[in-house]
Amino acid sequence: DVIADVNKRVNDIIVIDKARGMVVHPAAGVYSGTLVNALLAHCHDLSGINGEIRPGIVHRLDKDTTGVMVAAKNDVAHLDLAGQIKEKSAQRQYVAIVRGNIKEDDGIIHGAIGRHPVDRKKMAVVFESGKPATTKFKVLERFGTYTLVECTLLTGRTNQIRVHVAYIGHPLLGDPKYATQKDPFKISGQALHSKNLILVHPVTREKMFFSAPVPADMEKILRILRQGQKK
Repeated sequence: DVIADVNKRVNDIIVIDKARGMVVHPAAGVYSGTLVNALLAHCHDLSGINGEIRPGIVHRLDKDTTGVMVAAKNDVAHLDLAGQIKEKSAQRQYVAIVRGNIKEDDGIIHGAIGRHPVDRKKMAVVFESGKPATTKFKVLERFGTYTLVECTLLTGRTNQIRVHVAYIGHPLLGDPKYATQKDPFKISGQALHSKNLILVHPVTREKMFFSAPVPADMEKILRILRQGQKK
């Protein structure tokens, strides 16, 4: 769903609420039905900095991660937004349901991320050749066996939140790649949602705030957890 098709002076940015199961851009074995395909059909022109495969894509969400993300309609907007993300002036806040009870009310997870030394299809916290990665978290609700947390990205590595919460022993509910235990809830993929995005418009310099509602499958799980005994 389009949250905002933001046109200021020229066509600059478009903000989307990405659905679960949607791949962001074409890749091996996936050539249609992607977010890029939908964006091109909707607004026709996107920035060309990432080439024909990933036009307009400033940052990505995993296939089964839902929520708000921004795409650039021209190269000027793309470069500016990429700079905001790199300099951490753009804020990306997620909500996640993780396994177990996180005892701390908040904290920061530091851990360089690189390819898993054994399973090359996974990422992991590694101590050699990894890229620095930092995630802030804040506990929103505790349910004893699960915790609802808000995560803020201070870097943007592949699978960062998924890897970091698994690293501290609290993998995402439903994560097919980084959680070893099965959960008693029906959800297709990890319970991770990009809720808030704060940025400065690349042309007008107006500070903008966008939010996407938590998807129905995560809300259903939260209702079930809230009906139980909180701890």
